[in-house]
Amino acid sequence: MKNELKKDQKSEINKYIFWIPRILSILFICFLAVFSLDVFDSGLSFWLTILALLMQNIPGIFLAIVLAISWKYEIVGGIAFIFAGLLYILSVLPKIFQTGFQYYYLTWFLMISGPAFLIGILFFIGWYQKKKNN
Repeated sequence: MKNELKKDQKSEINKYIFWIPRILSILFICFLAVFSLDVFDSGLSFWLTILALLMQNIPGIFLAIVLAISWKYEIVGGIAFIFAGLLYILSVLPKIFQTGFQYYYLTWFLMISGPAFLIGILFFIGWYQKKKNN
């Protein structure tokens, strides 16, 4: 009876480890897409607006493709989301060196890189669990 209970608890944990990074990835990609909506206030023509919208959604499109691959291969999601978080930090560093460090850069890092790192770590945990169980 105890073994059955432990197996049920493990399957429940594995289910959460499977779904949490995927759901957070979808929410994070939607969060990034919200930032591209400012293109509609810029007064561009229709085709320039479409082009600007596409350009601003390149990171979200890339992460959506990564998510599709990560659905089966969690290690890809672990590597890619952590890399995306690092890439964002590296893209902001030149601005910090140019203008000097301001406190709001930390909030930028936490809002963008923080969720990316968390999702990457959760994908690594899922990958490790799957590897350990097989």
